[in-house]
Amino acid sequence: MSVVGFDFGNENCVIAVAKERGIDVLLNDESNRETPAVVSFFEKQRFMGSEGAASLTMNPKSTVSQVKRLIGRKFKEVEVQDDLKLFPFEIVEGHDGGILIKVQYLGEIHEFSPVQILGMLFSHLKQIAEKSLEMPISDCVIGIPCYFTDLQRRAYLDAAAIAGLRPLRLLHDCTATALGYGIYKNDISNAGPTYVVFVDIGHCDTQVCLASFESGQMKILSHAFDRNLGGRDFDEVLFSYFAALFKEKDDIDVCTNMKASIRLRASCEKLKKVLSANAEAPLNIECLMDEKDVRGFIKREEFERLSSGLVESISVPCRKVLANSGLTVEKIHSVELVGSGSRIPAITRMLASLFKREPSRRINASECVARGCALQCAMLSPIFRVREYQVQDSFPFSIGLSSDKVPICTLPNSTLFPKGQAFPSLKILALHRNNMFQMEAFYADPNELPFGIASQISSFMIGPFPVYQLEMVKVKVRVQLNLHGIVNIEAFMQIEDGAEVTNVTSENMVAKSDHSPSVEQNGAEVTNVAQSAPSSIPADEIRKGKIFKRLEIPVSEEVYGGMTKAELSEAEKIELQLAQQDLKMERIKDKKNALESYVYEMRDKIFSKYQSFATESERNEISINLEKTEEWLYEDEPDDESENIYNQKLEDLRKLVDPIEIRYKEDEAREKARKDLLSCIADYRMNAGSLTAGERDAVIDECNKAENWLQEKTQQQDSLPKNVDPVLWSCEIKRKAEGFDATCKYITKSLPRTDDSDHIDKPDDGELD
Repeated sequence: MSVVGFDFGNENCVIAVAKERGIDVLLNDESNRETPAVVSFFEKQRFMGSEGAASLTMNPKSTVSQVKRLIGRKFKEVEVQDDLKLFPFEIVEGHDGGILIKVQYLGEIHEFSPVQILGMLFSHLKQIAEKSLEMPISDCVIGIPCYFTDLQRRAYLDAAAIAGLRPLRLLHDCTATALGYGIYKNDISNAGPTYVVFVDIGHCDTQVCLASFESGQMKILSHAFDRNLGGRDFDEVLFSYFAALFKEKDDIDVCTNMKASIRLRASCEKLKKVLSANAEAPLNIECLMDEKDVRGFIKREEFERLSSGLVESISVPCRKVLANSGLTVEKIHSVELVGSGSRIPAITRMLASLFKREPSRRINASECVARGCALQCAMLSPIFRVREYQVQDSFPFSIGLSSDKVPICTLPNSTLFPKGQAFPSLKILALHRNNMFQMEAFYADPNELPFGIASQISSFMIGPFPVYQLEMVKVKVRVQLNLHGIVNIEAFMQIEDGAEVTNVTSENMVAKSDHSPSVEQNGAEVTNVAQSAPSSIPADEIRKGKIFKRLEIPVSEEVYGGMTKAELSEAEKIELQLAQQDLKMERIKDKKNALESYVYEMRDKIFSKYQSFATESERNEISINLEKTEEWLYEDEPDDESENIYNQKLEDLRKLVDPIEIRYKEDEAREKARKDLLSCIADYRMNAGSLTAGERDAVIDECNKAENWLQEKTQQQDSLPKNVDPVLWSCEIKRKAEGFDATCKYITKSLPRTDDSDHIDKPDDGELD
């Protein structure tokens, strides 16, 4: 098994793998290090990655991209509605207010959720990794934006499950970048922490984190973000500029034509990269719309003026991350700039002005997240040994918990896990109940959330109790903010076993030192468990000489807006069916290509290599059938297209061509076999002089017989034209040669030796039969 890291971007994906000598980025089938996050649905199969991206202009309405923007979102969100204006595919509202993507596939309209599309892409990335590594993969770490909500994180886990992956952790993008930066950095000062700011400007978002590095460890002090500001917004500035220019100059409105808009946006993205290194750049597109060629030109100065508001907006999360950490600019050691949208010079100048130092680009801007994820996966996996390095991330939102609508908290603002909480984190609540009760997790401060996100996370129904209780009993609830940043709850109760215990050893006692002092809040005793504390509570506990047995209490969870187990199972079945359909079509495509190649190959050979080995009637018949097959291949696809129909067509052609091909190959093989037999005859004649008189005569006689047979058969064969079946086959000559060789060997071993033949060594007794 191997461990991999996935950076699933809004536009492209990167796969990194942990190997003995370090981290490598895998290449896809086109030998590219980045794979487009695109799924294109055609009439009979899906195309994903590079093939899907190539289909965007010809099949825009059924080609899905930027699915990351739709994960865990509601259809009526303002930001979603803004995105819909940029997407060529159709999106409708689901029964629960979620998002469904409509595509044409297998002759029908299908509706897929964003999680299903994400699962398809994960399956594709898994196939690339398994093909490259030549082994199955399961364990992985997936990079996610720090602003992802609990619902979006669960959606990623569901999509990974659909693809057959087992994520060991969902790792924040900037945390992955910081890990890859810190673990290899050898110049960390021992005088105190080294503070580094990481600015990640992606395709659709901007994330900033401030990390503290010390020897053998790193801590994320704060996160900040703008989930609606990225490289595509700068592309849109260029798109609007040139769309207006072409409308005025060429009298075409690109915005009214979907394919023209797609082509112009793609050209603007390339133009943006050119402007990053040049002071000016042209834009030329042939037949953009209404069969008109368009030409444009822009200077970097003009582009920076148009996008000045976007550049200034990037400074907002940078200032927030400093404010949240409590550090000043003077304490920052360096600023690392990464991400696909980070190459714009104006952004570099703004960051240099803000942090009073030039941003560094020592990290690979496109691969740093995937490399960090692969490294974290190796650290979490038992099959790799990685040097000790502690990674402590912080959670960007405050989370509260309520029991029967009453908040349970350790802080005045109803917060159980405050903003900036290091995670994974565990808290144990002690409540007094005698029957089933409900708990709800929620975001304690809605102002910390991205716009339009509901504060509810999930609801937990705890019970029924394993034994009937008339009076109140203490119920302990384990609330965990796990490695993925998801809230989990477990519950148990302890009842007296009734057995007296007189000798109690210290090994049987609960380790109180692992817990910080308990806090009583709203009728609940809250215990903060240290990171090093055991993740499970002892099954039995001994107090005052009595044994108290631990009884698990069932907990049923309802995630607001999440997939149920039944929905997830159905999605896995659908993905399996789609994958089987894709494999079927790939096999059919291989058979079709094989038939097409055979037609072209035989058309050339039948009038060159094979010409003298076929009669004129045979050549004409084959030529006619090859032409018919070619016409059939390029006509409309048959209704019953399958592997069998292509196999049958190929078999029919082979029946005509194989006899000619056999004559051609037999002619070459026969000549080689004839030369081999003559060489064998010559060798035995040459060695006959060293044999006894009887052996010599017998061997010479066999040589003459073989030679005469070959001469006679060769004359018969030479009297025939090459376009008829041979009378002398190479296999016949080989059998003759084998028989001749065996006979001669037998003669030299079987005849008795004479005493006067002292020039021949006498054989050992064991050599005579």
